[in-house]
Amino acid sequence: MAVAICAALGLVSGAAAAAEWKPTKAIELIATAGPGGGTDVFTRTVQSIVTKYKLVTQTVTVVNKPGGSGAEGYIYTKSQAGDPHKLVFGTSNAWQQPLVSKLAYRHTDLTPIAAMVQDEFLLWVKQDSPIKSAADYVQAGKAQETKMGGAQSKDTDEVLTRMIAKEAGIQITFIPFKSGAEAAVQLAGGHLDSHVNNPSESVGQWKGATQRPICAFSPRRLPEGAKVTQTESWHDIPTCLESGLNIPQFQQPRTVWLPGKVTPDQVAFYVDLMRKVQATPEWKEYIARTSQTDTFLAGDAYQAFITEDLERGRKVAAQEGWLVSD
Repeated sequence: MAVAICAALGLVSGAAAAAEWKPTKAIELIATAGPGGGTDVFTRTVQSIVTKYKLVTQTVTVVNKPGGSGAEGYIYTKSQAGDPHKLVFGTSNAWQQPLVSKLAYRHTDLTPIAAMVQDEFLLWVKQDSPIKSAADYVQAGKAQETKMGGAQSKDTDEVLTRMIAKEAGIQITFIPFKSGAEAAVQLAGGHLDSHVNNPSESVGQWKGATQRPICAFSPRRLPEGAKVTQTESWHDIPTCLESGLNIPQFQQPRTVWLPGKVTPDQVAFYVDLMRKVQATPEWKEYIARTSQTDTFLAGDAYQAFITEDLERGRKVAAQEGWLVSD
């Protein structure tokens, strides 16, 4: 097994393997979230795989910098310009946060390496709600104002909420909490009408029959897998588009960056390193356990994704009066 895995890791390197640069000192992985958060788990998964398979010869450590909803980590990484031994791990907040908050960095101060996974968003209601589909949700929203819970204001949950309200032509009051987990508790208690949690944030409540997803904001149904409840898996949940809500895609990538002013060889080394991480069974287990979607964007494809997502976020921020920078 070990021989087969190592052989597979060797095959995925491609042209990037030709890069001559290699780390010469300890590598610091900066997680823009506190311990236990999704970004922290993402960062530590990468660290453990790199260490287990000795994918680099240098020590790899994780440092948490969650302040300012992750902005602390990006600002710190900006200050390390030219140092290829600092990697910052985050989400789309790397480019979305500076749109709505005055911060001492922009995503262009950093060097993109890869988007390695997409965290999905689903529309959830209370288990005993009469709402069975996105179309039902829209119809109910036209009859009376809806209360939606989510993690933090002006962040991904509220951006998606504003998109839903505009597309459906309904009034939604967004109530921010510290985390999606808190929103799930409030929905289970009947204090909210809905939330847009990621699968991992509410899978326990779905298993416990206190709330259920009615659609996924994904261009296709989530991958087939084991049943979550006695009768349904994630794949059984329709997309929001097929369920009656014209928002075909809203996903949050988990991203990796270097500081600015690094060389192409250094970028190529880390792109190749992340591809090797993704080829391991431990990575596949992480994807299955967290109910995320495996992906890999680098180079032009990653830049194109950033540009498209940034424009979508800018549009919502402008409509809501949040925009502080172009």
